[in-house]
Amino acid sequence: MTKRQIATLACTVAVVATGLGAAPSSAARTLHQVQPGESIQQAVDAARPGDTIVLSPGTYRESVTITTSNLTLRGSGGSPAVLVPGDAKAADVCAKAGHGICVTGTADRPVEGVTVRSLTLRDFTRNGLWASRTDRLKVKGVIAEGNGNWGIAQERSVRSVLSHNIARDNGDAGLFVSNTTDTEQGAIDTQGTVVSHNRLSGNRIGLTVRRLRNLTVDHNEATGNCAAVFVVGDESTPRAGAMTVRRNNIHANNKHCPKTPRLPFLQGSGVVLTGAEETLVAENRIVDNVGASPLSGGIVLFKSFVGAANEKNEIRDNVVLRNGKADLADRDTGKGNTFRGNTCGVSEPAGMC
Repeated sequence: MTKRQIATLACTVAVVATGLGAAPSSAARTLHQVQPGESIQQAVDAARPGDTIVLSPGTYRESVTITTSNLTLRGSGGSPAVLVPGDAKAADVCAKAGHGICVTGTADRPVEGVTVRSLTLRDFTRNGLWASRTDRLKVKGVIAEGNGNWGIAQERSVRSVLSHNIARDNGDAGLFVSNTTDTEQGAIDTQGTVVSHNRLSGNRIGLTVRRLRNLTVDHNEATGNCAAVFVVGDESTPRAGAMTVRRNNIHANNKHCPKTPRLPFLQGSGVVLTGAEETLVAENRIVDNVGASPLSGGIVLFKSFVGAANEKNEIRDNVVLRNGKADLADRDTGKGNTFRGNTCGVSEPAGMC
């Protein structure tokens, strides 16, 4: 068969397939443009999988719920598109809950392949972005600031990428990733979630990783928080851990935050592991984090709230200097934790530097 015959046959097959209702090509995907004063939610509701909703620069006073897979919601670049709270009486569940953007699936049908990028989410009473039961969610280039609880948060989700975001001045964590928030259960395998190249400042905690396994936290910068990175586990099984915290720049997280029913006051904490196992903390720069809290220090191992110990964690090749109470602190009774190759000045107990 000649090349011309092959090309003719391919065109014929494509025409027949289209007539039989085959899936539309990428050319059939629609771009929905939204202007300030128009409804983002109406555009999202009208979109089909593969579509993109583009927000023109300006301020949008609403919350947005995404339940359709393979959608992209993004700003147009240049001046930002800013979402702030709208009508408190809105019927939308996301608005009633106090969130800016909600990406939500179900146990039987997770929302897949959603991308949110190049937006600002500001002053929501709960979370800037809230995601639950998602697969391959991407949040990139989002600014989440001044939100009452978490800046960008997710639960029950796998294979996410949270990268190149700015989370600042949020009431609790700038970034929060968790197994669940409303039930007690063991750690979830995230199947390779990545938290990378984010800037976290002015929050209570820069990043909280709670009861998860198999994820990577790398190349983030955290400064000006009460605590930079918390890896949180407990006695449930599977245990939290089997993750990597690598090549992050963590400096001067010396804001003071009062105690809560679960934690003492926070100040001067770099990386804190509580109740975790088999986690690698390596090649980080952790400097000038100073405080007098039981959780203060450069890299701190501390028993969990329910007394679960850290076990088999590896702390190596970090630059950990000028932190107080100590650069390296093992304040736990867990077994198999190793400290090697770190550049540091003071450790608890002595001898780890």
